[in-house]
Amino acid sequence: MPGFDLRALNRRAALRLSLGVAAGSVMPCRAGGSQTPVPLNDQLGGNISPVHDPSIIMAGDTYYVFSTDLGGGLGASVPWRFSKDLRYWEKGGFAFAEVPAWAKEAVPGTRGIWAPDISHHDGKYLLYYACSTFGKNTSAIGLATNTTLDPAAPGYKWEDRGVVFQSTSTDDFNAIDPNLVVDRDGNHWLAFGSFWSGIKMVALDPASGKPPAGDKKIYSLASRPPGSDPNAIEAPFIAERGGYYYLFCGFDFCCRGADSNYYTVVGRSANVTGPYSDRDGNAMTYGNATIVLPNNTSSRWRGPGGASILKDAEQYYVVYHAYDALRQGTPTLRIAPLEWSADGWPTAII
Repeated sequence: MPGFDLRALNRRAALRLSLGVAAGSVMPCRAGGSQTPVPLNDQLGGNISPVHDPSIIMAGDTYYVFSTDLGGGLGASVPWRFSKDLRYWEKGGFAFAEVPAWAKEAVPGTRGIWAPDISHHDGKYLLYYACSTFGKNTSAIGLATNTTLDPAAPGYKWEDRGVVFQSTSTDDFNAIDPNLVVDRDGNHWLAFGSFWSGIKMVALDPASGKPPAGDKKIYSLASRPPGSDPNAIEAPFIAERGGYYYLFCGFDFCCRGADSNYYTVVGRSANVTGPYSDRDGNAMTYGNATIVLPNNTSSRWRGPGGASILKDAEQYYVVYHAYDALRQGTPTLRIAPLEWSADGWPTAII
């Protein structure tokens, strides 16, 4: 499965979800005897903020979320949290003791690690991550690996594998917001991109987790219209369902607290490299997409984005951040089940 090994890692989740233990179709009713189900988002608790750009995976009976470092310093980076039921979250630790030396050299001024992407393949956990500075495309994507996500288990250690892909000021793309995609034939791909000319993809060698030597082809998956204002598009995540690859990404501006006008959209393609189009068949490379998580300026929760997708045997979930207007715009973990139309388009139940 694309992004992470969903079938293997979510079997237990499927059992728990089918029993109504975790999240989805079985939810408690609201107070006062109402039969309206309580949205999963309203059941979240524990340590759920600050969380930005969450990437989720399940290992054993535990869910893990990795997120962007919001500390702004040069200390520990990539905080992770864990939960047994998708509802109550506890703070774990950090994947990195500090920003890797190679990244600080490749990206002068970088002060943290952004937009981690967690997955599991061939007995290893793969953590792709990005280093950049705000508003610039001198950026780099790196890779770290581990044999377990349990810090108490023998062999727990994140090993940094160094640079995977880079961009400079002379490029028309930005090498941040990585997402590992494994297609139905077992080929590995890296989707990435933010602003500039949009969302891109390169092939990866599964053995190294990096592009094959000599393969310099870059695929264009989605963008805003040329010369558009804003040209804001970022945070790709690709999931497979029903013979299609679904490309989720963010439009407009994050990172402005409650004033963020970020929202999450989707398009789909029969092929992992595209072309991707919206529900009406219009190309994502011309700024077209179908809204999944709208930005509601009258809601407490603003600018929903930075999304990743979790799947059990039957149910998909969109895992994202939103800015809490009642708490000075603090980015907060949000999780919503996805419902699918008869023609195969998702709607988030928020």
